[in-house]
Amino acid sequence: MTDRVVDGADAPEWLRPLVQRSVDIDQGHFGWPRLRPPRSARPAAVLILFGEHEDGPDVLLLRRADGLSSHPGQVAFPGGSIDDTDAGPVDAALREAQEEVGVLPAGIRPLATLPELHVPHSGFRVTPVLAHWREPSPVAPVDLGETRAVARVPLSWLADPVNRVLVGLRDGRRGPAFLVPGMLVWGFTGALLSGVLDLGGWSESWEGAEMLELDEAWRAAEEAADVGFDR
Repeated sequence: MTDRVVDGADAPEWLRPLVQRSVDIDQGHFGWPRLRPPRSARPAAVLILFGEHEDGPDVLLLRRADGLSSHPGQVAFPGGSIDDTDAGPVDAALREAQEEVGVLPAGIRPLATLPELHVPHSGFRVTPVLAHWREPSPVAPVDLGETRAVARVPLSWLADPVNRVLVGLRDGRRGPAFLVPGMLVWGFTGALLSGVLDLGGWSESWEGAEMLELDEAWRAAEEAADVGFDR
């Protein structure tokens, strides 16, 4: 069960179903074993930041720099390790987002935290933090050595079956992925995003989704950049 940060009634109307449905879910909703992560795993948090644009709601994503030793070029939500100086996952997620893409925490309303998800290959136990961007601020990579690009991605784009595929994972299974212009959202972030879209009531059927190998999916995402969206 998630720990509520604020009452769901304080969220914008379009976000209330997501907050309300997040109360009773566990790790299984996102395809993870219904077990608490081992305490030896390092605590971390990511910020799932929802904003509003004239064309509809969106969510903030970043692409990691290609030269990083860990997860180079992968797409993620802003976030990172929870430091001893952080008050908890919410504080850590807001701090990391400010350090990575320059968001102003004062303009963000935290809504709820989701269950911890263990990511064995990186050794983290990650707490996703749902939040509303009530006063959006300009965003851009703060350090190009760490972050290559930042995008506010429309939920309508992510929900469109044309922009979704299944890709191979390390354990041999297929996982959800999203073709965002210049970005391939897959792995941990793809599974988490898919589960959140389901909770919010924004998903459409995955039936018939194209199955691609990872390199094929990356090429498809790069080709999507030619179509793109201005956000």
